[in-house]
Amino acid sequence: MRLSHTPLSRRQWLAHSAAAGLSLSPLLAQSESWPNKPLRLVVPFAPGGSSEIVARAVATEMAKGLGQNVFVDNKPGAAGNIAMQEVAGSTDEHTLVLGHIGTLAVNPYIFPKLPYDANKDFVPITLISKVPSLYVVHPDLPVKNLKEFVAYAKSKPGQLNYGSAGNGSAGHLAFEYLKMATDTFMLHVPYRGTGPMLTDLMAGRLQAAAVGAPALLQFIKAGKLRCIATGTSSRLPQLPDVPTVAEQGYKGFEMTQWYGLMAPSKWPKAHIDRLEQEAVKAARSKAVSDKLSQDTALAVGNTRAEFEAFIKQEQARWKPVIARAKIVPEGV
Repeated sequence: MRLSHTPLSRRQWLAHSAAAGLSLSPLLAQSESWPNKPLRLVVPFAPGGSSEIVARAVATEMAKGLGQNVFVDNKPGAAGNIAMQEVAGSTDEHTLVLGHIGTLAVNPYIFPKLPYDANKDFVPITLISKVPSLYVVHPDLPVKNLKEFVAYAKSKPGQLNYGSAGNGSAGHLAFEYLKMATDTFMLHVPYRGTGPMLTDLMAGRLQAAAVGAPALLQFIKAGKLRCIATGTSSRLPQLPDVPTVAEQGYKGFEMTQWYGLMAPSKWPKAHIDRLEQEAVKAARSKAVSDKLSQDTALAVGNTRAEFEAFIKQEQARWKPVIARAKIVPEGV
């Protein structure tokens, strides 16, 4: 049997080509559309701390611009390394991580080997917020300010315990920084997150801590904790009667935590560009600024390049502090 073939006219060829293009266009649109499902924002710490407050504030606003929900997933453990490793290896292009002073500027210098590379496995998207560190004590401790606390600690060297969210956490750094400035000796008790640590502090099983303001204000105002100093360069409007560390005799002292959005570096540039656009817009929005301001946090929302430069500056700042304080991971 012989098959005949009749050449298509130009008009027929164009019609067939147009039909084929139309049939492929939904597939092309689907492949180019991002995000096409909810995004997961991984927080490397336990619920109840400043990190969760910052993450939820920006996630809600980002969802509006991205057209997809952004849900927060707390994944604590190993000073944030578990979450960072998981996100670095994620391939779904919908999983982000909340970067932090600990995971980006501290862990690279306290762990002999990390399961992720802070500078190569992630792309900085935007610095979301800076959070003032507050120095607090249990109300039963017979001190009203930092000067009295330092004198009390020096009278009982090694007998006072301070807690943190874990080795290398912002709270750990903040208190070690204070110990260096005041020449005092206190014992560090690491926890798996700010929430559990605050529970023990308010129960009197710890004497002191340095924590981001958003997680503390409600307890300070309720009289469950006493704030003896702020790590800011000037007094906070929410705590006008609490002097800074610098005001109380330690000139130039300043300590703030910070949080930023990070994406795996393997993501396509188009996705990263879109995420940066929406994340910066969200961080600079009135809704996020107002929410964080209520919790004594400062919204930032800088560019990708600015955030990358900031991380490098923080790494250079904390490397010598870590070496001097001899901060090491738990079990080492």
